[in-house]
Amino acid sequence: MVFGKLLPVLAMGMLAGSLSVAGEKALMHCFAYTPIATATQAEWDAFAKASDALPKKIPGIKRVWYGKLRAPLNLVMGADAADRKRVTTGEKDVTGKLALTKREYGMCMEMKDADTLTAYAQHPYHKEWLATYEKVRVAGTTTYDILGQ
Repeated sequence: MVFGKLLPVLAMGMLAGSLSVAGEKALMHCFAYTPIATATQAEWDAFAKASDALPKKIPGIKRVWYGKLRAPLNLVMGADAADRKRVTTGEKDVTGKLALTKREYGMCMEMKDADTLTAYAQHPYHKEWLATYEKVRVAGTTTYDILGQ
């Protein structure tokens, strides 16, 4: 009998919880990068420690993920857009100057909102974190941001 009265209350609580997540306007800031082959374990450890500290140091960063990508992200670069398109669509025997860049590692930062991304880029700790990141990655990243719905 008590369960019958409690069920509507539980259902409303679950609905309210799901609505707060669905309406969240968080931002996921992600980037893939190519590691420096000669980076030392100490440099990787420093990068991990600095990355783990981001949510504590910069307001609005909720959490971070980083590590090796499940599969490399292969980028075909070249001066000729037509050749690039032919290669990426699977055409064989394409001639022209092309370069393949492999992104093997990645990182994502869940942020409170888009304003957090702006603040993160200007925060003093960002410069400190960047110094550790630059010791483990080849210059250049593939970056994208996902806005929560």
